[in-house]
Amino acid sequence: MEIASYIVENNVTVRQAAKHFGVSKSTVHKDVTERLEELDSSLAEKVRKILDIHKDERHIKGGYSTRLKYEKLREQTKHNM
Repeated sequence: MEIASYIVENNVTVRQAAKHFGVSKSTVHKDVTERLEELDSSLAEKVRKILDIHKDERHIKGGYSTRLKYEKLREQTKHNM
């Protein structure tokens, strides 16, 4: 429940929570999606909403990161010519 509370209070991703607590992403995901439901359904619902938002946003973040990567490569190519 500590991990779930951390996710809700800090609006972090599964990856960020896993890093903070020193456990795997799989463990965090299983804890907050399966085990938490049995312990505290209200907290589980809050976590689910946050995870759903992050899931909806990940394609935007991934696209942005890819764009930055290729812009950096273009700049390096220009400077090497």
